[in-house]
Amino acid sequence: MNDLSMNEEAAAKFKPFLDIILNNYKDQLHSIHITGSALTEDFNPNTSDVNSVLVLNKMDLKFLENFAPLGKKFGKKRVASPLIMIPEYIFSSLDVFPIEFLTIKTLHKTVFGKDIFSDLEIKRADLRRQCERELKAKLIGIRQGYLSSSGNRKFLSDLFIGSFSGYIPLFRGIIVLFEKPAPRENKEILSTLQEVSGVSVDVFRTILKARKDKTKLSIEILNSIFEDYYKAIEKLGDITDEIKV
Repeated sequence: MNDLSMNEEAAAKFKPFLDIILNNYKDQLHSIHITGSALTEDFNPNTSDVNSVLVLNKMDLKFLENFAPLGKKFGKKRVASPLIMIPEYIFSSLDVFPIEFLTIKTLHKTVFGKDIFSDLEIKRADLRRQCERELKAKLIGIRQGYLSSSGNRKFLSDLFIGSFSGYIPLFRGIIVLFEKPAPRENKEILSTLQEVSGVSVDVFRTILKARKDKTKLSIEILNSIFEDYYKAIEKLGDITDEIKV
C-alpha cells in the first residue's frame, strides 16, 4: 500500500471536491487517488494544482456529462479536473504510456477504494521506447522554439521555465531505466539523474530555482541556458538510446 502523506493545504482544498464525489457518485467508483506534487515538498499552495485520478467501474458518458460542471468551480481553487479511467484502460495502456503510469505509481495516495497503481508492472522496453521518443521530440521542440522566439525574452522563458515540469516525469523514467528506484522530489530526481547518467544537471537546477522563485531571467542568461539545455537533452538522448533492455 502507498503511504505517502498529503500536503495539509492541498488536502483542505481537495476535501470539498472529494465529499461531492463520494456523496453523489460513490457507487460508480472503483477508487480515487491523489497524484503529483500535493504529495511532495514541491507543492506550492499558490501555484500548484491538486491533481487526482478517478477510476470508474465502467466508462459512463452520463457520469462525465454530470461531472463536467465541477471542473470550472474547483479549477478556480486550483483543484484540477481529475484524470478519469477504468481498470481495463489502465492495464491495456501500460505499454503506450509507461512514463505517465510510472509517475502515478510513484506519486499517488489512494483516498477511496482499492489501490490499483502500486503493483503496476511497467516494462523497461516500453519505458525506454517512450523515453527515447520523448527526448527526440523535445530536441525538435527546443530547436524550433528557439528559432521562433526571435530573441523574445518571455517566449524563451516559457520555453525553458514554463514547460519544465513536463521534463520531470521523463527524467524519472530515465533513472528507472538505470534500474534505480524512482525518486519523488524534484531535487532528488535531478541529483539522481546526474549520478546515473553522468550528464551535468546544473542548467536544470537553474531553471528549477527560477521557476520556484519566479525569477525573470535576462535574454542573455536565457540564450546561455539554451546551449546548455540543448546539449544536456541531446546527451541524455544518446545515453538512453544505448541502454540495453
